[in-house]
Amino acid sequence: MPGKKITDHQVLKYKEHRNKMSQVAAAAKTAISERSARRIESSQALPSQSPPRDWRTRQDPLAGVWDSEIVPLLRTDAALNAVTLLEELQRRYPGQYDASVLRTLQRRVRQWRAIHGAQQEVYFAQEHPPGRLALSDFTVADDLGVEIAGTAFAHRLYQFALAHSGWRHVSVVAGGESFAALSAGLQSALWRLGGVPEEHRTDSLSAAFNNLAEQQELTRRYRDLCSHYGMRGSRCNPGQSHENGSIESRHDSLKTALDQALRLRGTRVFESLADYEAFVEQVVQRFNTRVARRLAVERPTLRALPPRRTAEYEELPARVSKYAIFMVKGAQYSAPSRLIGHRLMVRQYAQHVECWLGADKVLECARATHAQGHSHARNIDYRHLVEALKRKPGAFARWVLRDAVFPRQVYRQTWERLCAARPEREACKTMVGLLVLAADGHEAQLAVELEQLIELDQLPDLQALTTLLAPPRGQIPEVEVRLPALNDYDALCGGKP
Repeated sequence: MPGKKITDHQVLKYKEHRNKMSQVAAAAKTAISERSARRIESSQALPSQSPPRDWRTRQDPLAGVWDSEIVPLLRTDAALNAVTLLEELQRRYPGQYDASVLRTLQRRVRQWRAIHGAQQEVYFAQEHPPGRLALSDFTVADDLGVEIAGTAFAHRLYQFALAHSGWRHVSVVAGGESFAALSAGLQSALWRLGGVPEEHRTDSLSAAFNNLAEQQELTRRYRDLCSHYGMRGSRCNPGQSHENGSIESRHDSLKTALDQALRLRGTRVFESLADYEAFVEQVVQRFNTRVARRLAVERPTLRALPPRRTAEYEELPARVSKYAIFMVKGAQYSAPSRLIGHRLMVRQYAQHVECWLGADKVLECARATHAQGHSHARNIDYRHLVEALKRKPGAFARWVLRDAVFPRQVYRQTWERLCAARPEREACKTMVGLLVLAADGHEAQLAVELEQLIELDQLPDLQALTTLLAPPRGQIPEVEVRLPALNDYDALCGGKP
């Protein structure tokens, strides 16, 4: 073939075919040209026995500068590429070297590095015995474009995989990388697997390791977690992601499979987080079906699980302020006003938080997430504050948490239209009344009505919407229930009392 040197094997195969067929057919069988076939027949030696070529077929464009200019530069810094060297030659010798010599320069530089360059890093493929190693890591999945209830869902995926069989488990993480997310994902994977590997490896997760230059050791909580399951915790060297390659490569395959499944689904919008988690689980199960045989070999080598799972949360104290707000690790949460002044013990899980007052759980809500334009992560539930707003509706206009209480985007749009068309006091009363109506269990229905009003370019009438969605008791028809006579039951039983 053009551009390739003919080998001894090709010459021998050509001669074998030449004894049975014509020169043209034998050359075609051997994948060489007719010209090469004629040259083979005129030569008595094999290509490997030919003396090395010591002549050139064309003039060397770099003859005057290679040894004197280029080689000294490469010896100074072997990482210089051909483009940089050509630009330097053009500065030193204007008009003598154009872009046509770039390919020649690239080949010569590559050849020089192969002979005189520095030693390169060698990667050593590893053999993973069954039951020895499991790996886990987080990966950002925002590029999947998933939406939950019409809102873009910024999230990560926690993935656990066995190095030998390739069995994997994936958890959806709404927040960032945290110990709670690591603990919940790891324990879910181990209990789904039904056994414990000998070693668990991660990269330089701050949730698992103290990433200090002088002190690179397990954190206390991660060490206790591994000890509870009888695993040995380890990590790859900082900056060497290929050492965790068994999980890094699976991130790409996972996100590719999810993207393709979303394309087949036809939409990336899910009604709830539970629906999206079920979708991810379905895709992961397809991967695990392919490795079922290898898993059957590895599963008997796993160690037994402990009697119970360990805690998957972090306990933090928090006091509810006079604004009905409490803070947990910089995140803001709302609370019912009856809890103002109380000191709560907050259990922060990977996906939600629980608030305990003594032995009573008084509040549970989703974990706060960062919203665009806000420095704090927030989870403000308008239901906690709407009763207080009814008494002070005028505070709504310049309330610092105003933009965080709108349950849906259509409510925010309605507020903007009210502000533009009505006096501030009237706009506040109407908006607070709408939130009260939504809190009474009509949030979704009211959102539909508000969307229709926006399409018709009409402002909401609070009294009309209240009558439509929550009519007074007197307008609800009363149903009269008539109880049958007891003698009718005797007739059904055949006349016997």
